[in-house]
Amino acid sequence: MNKVTVTFVKPDGTEVNIQTEPGVSLLQLAQEEGLDIEGVCEGNMACSTCHMIVAEEFFDRLPEASEDEEEMLDLASGLTATSRLGCQVDVTPDLDGLILYLPAEKRNMLGF
Repeated sequence: MNKVTVTFVKPDGTEVNIQTEPGVSLLQLAQEEGLDIEGVCEGNMACSTCHMIVAEEFFDRLPEASEDEEEMLDLASGLTATSRLGCQVDVTPDLDGLILYLPAEKRNMLGF
């Protein structure tokens, strides 16, 4: 199986390039690499702490967000037109080269 490259851009501009197998969620990938993404609800779409901003040129390659995801995103700090929850997007081969921006501010609505 071919590896897929995903680049996370930290709030300070530092880029972290990761090669991974398809099938892992963006949240899992970020956490496995030790990036500062909480994912408090452990991928159950009950919070917005895995909020990521997708580079515009890749946004249309992702599956459309569900209504539930859109509602959770409304709780995220720094929401943009290309925001997604990392727990809801799995890495696929057509996302090779994906660039994601990690927001500087986080809001944990669960109180953890």
